Amino acid sequence: MSDQVLLQARGVRKSFGTVEVLKGIDLDVRQGQVVSLIGASGSGKTTFLRCVNLLEEHDGGDILLDGDPIGYRVADGRRKRLSETKVSAQRARIGMVFQSFNLFPHLTAEGNVMLGLTKVLGKGKAEARDIAGHWLDRVGLGARRGHYPYQLSGGQQQRVAIARAVAMQPRLLLFDEVTSALDPELVAEVLGVMQKLAEEGMTMLVVSHEMLFVREVSHHVVFMDQGRVAQAGSPAEIFDRPENERLKGFLGRFHAMFGQAV
Repeated sequence: MSDQVLLQARGVRKSFGTVEVLKGIDLDVRQGQVVSLIGASGSGKTTFLRCVNLLEEHDGGDILLDGDPIGYRVADGRRKRLSETKVSAQRARIGMVFQSFNLFPHLTAEGNVMLGLTKVLGKGKAEARDIAGHWLDRVGLGARRGHYPYQLSGGQQQRVAIARAVAMQPRLLLFDEVTSALDPELVAEVLGVMQKLAEEGMTMLVVSHEMLFVREVSHHVVFMDQGRVAQAGSPAEIFDRPENERLKGFLGRFHAMFGQAV
């Protein structure tokens, strides 16, 4: 992990109608760092990820990747949205893995991984096929490259989705509750792939309720509550020495898992 700040968020706000979901989020993610967002449902975690990946437009504040404002530029004191060409180029630098896999049902595992390589990065089919094969091997699915999504288990589909995201060589990889739609016995295989990526230095911003995984893999943990960062720090600071009362209550649900009082 380096000292270079890859992603920087300052005062990020987002509302849906009259409901303010993000109330001024400040966050830094350094190159090679794994930062996990935890908190109750509705605390704004997924909305923040979607703002980072330009799937939602934030209403205020700044999100910068490699020092470049995401989605907007400021001119004459006013925010102006970037052109779709520039937005697409920014999205290509940020990979995202969703809860629901989002694989194309008419494409094989290999075809799903190849699609972005050919359509977005402009690679030839032969090169894209080689890259897809490499990453499918890395997630343990090389023998299933010709299988369609309906022929794969949920855990296997999610691993294809991870291979698809990583194959694009993103600067930052976002994970949004990627195990929440899986049967319990399939969770470990997906978390194992994520842990390997973390060990290899992939910069990751993770939303997860898998507290043991968060504690073991993260460099930095952010507890969000009602659209704000309520407490942030190392896993030891968050799990062993929580100061925020809402965080203490949240972690109390996992008392038996950690085998200690919180």
